[in-house]
Amino acid sequence: MTTHLTEIAANFQLEGQITEVAPLGEGFINDTYIIKTAGNSPRYILQRKNKNIFSPIPDMMDNIQKVCLHIKEKVEAAGGDPLREAMTIIPANDGKLYFVDEEEEFWAVCLFIEDTIAYAAAETPELAYSGGKGIGRFQSLVADLDETLVNILPGFHDIRYRFKQWDEVLAKDPVGRKASVATEIAWIEERRQEMLDFWKLVEDGSIPTRISHNDTKINNILFDQKGDVLCVIDLDTVLSSTVLNDFGDAMRFYTNTGLEDDENLDNVSMDLEIYKAFAKGYLEETSHFLTPLEKDYLAFSAKYITYEQVLRFLMDYIDGDNYYKVKSPEHNLVRTRAQYKLLQSMEEQYAAMQNAIKELS
Repeated sequence: MTTHLTEIAANFQLEGQITEVAPLGEGFINDTYIIKTAGNSPRYILQRKNKNIFSPIPDMMDNIQKVCLHIKEKVEAAGGDPLREAMTIIPANDGKLYFVDEEEEFWAVCLFIEDTIAYAAAETPELAYSGGKGIGRFQSLVADLDETLVNILPGFHDIRYRFKQWDEVLAKDPVGRKASVATEIAWIEERRQEMLDFWKLVEDGSIPTRISHNDTKINNILFDQKGDVLCVIDLDTVLSSTVLNDFGDAMRFYTNTGLEDDENLDNVSMDLEIYKAFAKGYLEETSHFLTPLEKDYLAFSAKYITYEQVLRFLMDYIDGDNYYKVKSPEHNLVRTRAQYKLLQSMEEQYAAMQNAIKELS
């Protein structure tokens, strides 16, 4: 395997002789490795891109390159370091942004950014504030990018699309689980119109389409040794959509006091202080370009994304667990109930969430 990876890496325009290719991180979607080189040559990140999720890969890489080059221009114009404050894609020897091996797997390489800090979770308001600034700064840097990005994840965060899937699964009830989750199904149906009303504002352009990151976990932000935001990484999911998705998804991750699949629902709630801290950092970077309607719906976006995840976990449970990996037959149902508890906590604190945005805007 090591020899194979070295051969793959040799197909890219690297500086220095390759000395080692070693696994890096857990790789839930892509397989990720670090390329080490001789002497003072830089290190690189090698990834096998998951063609079952991202399609087509060439379009995905074009999206990433457009975003990276634009950010580099903005950083350089501001007197920053474009090699540290933006991802650098390394082309293959044939000039393409990817390499396809003999098994028709897609590989890509970027420069490894040295001397950085990454966090697994935002456990304090101070770190949540920094996370908000990181995502907000990314959105601000690409707010004026006048490029059309290819939609490599059709239906992503599109609740109308999800409801179509949902209705089809309920109609089929392929493994006979629907009757046992009537209460949970009611949770989805009770909020259907509210979610569609929001999405209609995106569809008709009242809420504008912008470039969004779509995977706003804090471990996708690199910090420098002083603790300041350096850059946002893992751009596979960049899309043209509403930036509210980024805010809402971040709040689903950051503010949950329990686990995504917590069996003890008493552990699960939304931490309002974490929410306020993230929102403060985020709005400091984005207030200048967000419209009043976007600001009005920031708090709602947290409910929207969390609701979508409740729906998707429950839908997969009813469908027989075909999408998410499960550790037990009830795992998706456990996830459903835990995410619903988080949604309920958001609904209970919604007025305070809205007031925080108004005070910060």
